Amino acid sequence: MARMKFLCDAERCIECNACVTACKNEHEVPWGINRRRVVTLSDGKPGERSISVACMHCSDAPCIAVCPVDCIYQTEEGVVLHSKDLCIGCGYCFYACPFGAPQFPQVGNFGTRGKMDKCTFCAGGPEENMSDAEFKKYGRNRLAEGKLPLCAEMCSTKALLAGDGDVVSDIYRQRVVGRGFGSGAWGWGRAYPGQGS
Repeated sequence: MARMKFLCDAERCIECNACVTACKNEHEVPWGINRRRVVTLSDGKPGERSISVACMHCSDAPCIAVCPVDCIYQTEEGVVLHSKDLCIGCGYCFYACPFGAPQFPQVGNFGTRGKMDKCTFCAGGPEENMSDAEFKKYGRNRLAEGKLPLCAEMCSTKALLAGDGDVVSDIYRQRVVGRGFGSGAWGWGRAYPGQGS
């Protein structure tokens, strides 16, 4: 079974925010919620890079481990989803997530922030596929339609890749080799200190 993954190529991202806009429009995401955002590293300095960040649908997701009501679960494809009917708005998932993916529509104490919302990899939720109830709570279920997440499809430079993790990694590997970076690839020196340039 394929494991669905996102990957953002920092060498290609131009910080246009098309992925953010596409997600908000496709799923009619409430005001104040951003399922996806573009983060710029070293803004205005040499070596500036931008990456598109959302739920990365971790293989061993920390949000699943900390949820006290088990509203967060993982599908067979590796997509991390949640049930808004079970969510109590405690915020544990927000604090556990290294990507800041879980969002809450309101600011307040325990239970007053509302139900958690996050990227669904355009896979909907626990309701019946492509039903009105699913769309109202989670947005459009593009995976059930045989499509990829709209954020990746709308990326003009194809910096944001989504789909089967093996295919995504093969595409990225070909890009890095084609660039001729090898061990000079961005982030290589930090990940593997003392190896290569």
